Amino acid sequence: MVPIGQDFPVLLKGNEVTLRSLEPSDAPMLAQAASENRETYKFSPVPQGEERAREYVQRALKQKTDGERFPYAIIWRDRVVGTSSYAEFKYWSRLGQPPRPGPDVVEIGYTWLAASAQRTGCNTEAKFLLLEFAFEKWNVERVSLRTDERNVRSRNAILRLGAKFEGVRRADMLSVDGTVRHSAYYSIVQSEWPEIKKGLRAKLSLGSHETGR
Repeated sequence: MVPIGQDFPVLLKGNEVTLRSLEPSDAPMLAQAASENRETYKFSPVPQGEERAREYVQRALKQKTDGERFPYAIIWRDRVVGTSSYAEFKYWSRLGQPPRPGPDVVEIGYTWLAASAQRTGCNTEAKFLLLEFAFEKWNVERVSLRTDERNVRSRNAILRLGAKFEGVRRADMLSVDGTVRHSAYYSIVQSEWPEIKKGLRAKLSLGSHETGR
């Protein structure tokens, strides 16, 4: 549960990618993004059609209201091409210490992209922006990522970020195909971030960028 008054970035802006807090009006654009080619969504809960996209956005915003998730629209080349979110917030009790600026641990998840944005720098830059804010503004100890054990494409993408494989949690949740899903877990910890940041910036050839609210 997210404490009342927790400060979340409503806008994270990079060179080619902008993350903006998800809005109800994003549903038609998400439906269009998801319709390009659905071959890579076998293991991901990606809405099909505008009605399902509206339900998807409503559910994400309900989770936001409940303090379970902070969802973003991913904007690339001036159009909405998918979503990503902060979730699974953990707050540790630190006796005698002032409140921290954010959670101690967070997960980045619920990520999917239009087919045209896959195998580009879009996902890498989106994750870079989320990681940078989590480690440098919130000073989190760990960022976690997870995916279906069978999702080789997603697992490779997570490894390319520099995250370390932790293991597989068996019977973690239901998969989109109705089977019991085993989830592959990955993480980046605070001490690893400087080197990972350097590597990601090199991959993206990033110049300066700004973080807005």
